[in-house]
Amino acid sequence: MRSGFVNIFGKPNAGKSTLLNALIGEKMAIVSHKVQTTRHRIKAFLNKPGEYQVIFSDTPGIIDPRYKLHEKMMASVKSALEDADVALLIVDANENLEECDAIFQGLHLKVPCIVVLNKIDEAGNGKIKLAEAFFAERAYCKQLVKISALQNVHLDKLLAAIMEFLPEGNPFYSEEDLSDLPTKFFVSEMIREKIYELFGDEIPYHTAVMVNEFKEKQSLVKIQADIIVNRETQKAIIIGDKGSMIRQVGMMARKDIEAFIQQKVFLELFVKVRPKWRDNELQLKEYGYK
Repeated sequence: MRSGFVNIFGKPNAGKSTLLNALIGEKMAIVSHKVQTTRHRIKAFLNKPGEYQVIFSDTPGIIDPRYKLHEKMMASVKSALEDADVALLIVDANENLEECDAIFQGLHLKVPCIVVLNKIDEAGNGKIKLAEAFFAERAYCKQLVKISALQNVHLDKLLAAIMEFLPEGNPFYSEEDLSDLPTKFFVSEMIREKIYELFGDEIPYHTAVMVNEFKEKQSLVKIQADIIVNRETQKAIIIGDKGSMIRQVGMMARKDIEAFIQQKVFLELFVKVRPKWRDNELQLKEYGYK
């Protein structure tokens, strides 16, 4: 039996969340083309009873913090550095390799590292060969695996590489569980994902979602959540003309939530203004950024 923590690190938009979802076979992390979509460390478990339990962690993209929110995000990266048994260093095959290398060197990892060259379906063969040669010379790179997380290409090879380094041991969590996070967390993330999908570049980064009510009734689950914004103008944009946009957020989110919990959902959303919440320690804790 093998069991251990396999934590994913990389630049924003390298494909960490897409990879986590592909490996688990469930939508555990929200995905957007916008950078800094992932704000929390998200653990997800891949179980094969009697053979292995892989505890994957998706982490926020590594950035220089500008707000207390960013500091919380980088603290979750630090916690993932401390308990990793194996590190997956994910690289967009089209990205600047020197920049990726600088980030990986700065992690000072003491555990086996697998460089995961992602998005090979979008890269020319010359770029792939260049990246292979580049990382072959890096001391931290114990193995390199070329994949496309979006297209599910070579994930079996990646899993085989992980098994080479995963320590022997008993499962840390129940083999029936997919994560150690509560359902309310995933509900709030699904709502936030729709804000990333529906609004421009500014709005998503100024919003947080807090689920206040999650009640299971006989025929459905009643959920009430607040969308937090910085300014009244942002509140007006999210609500939209006669409530058109907030209805759209709710309809799209409800569809995903129902698929996730396998129950009918009544979803009620409100928009609240909390100026400078991204730099407010108490409010950050309230919204789940511990």
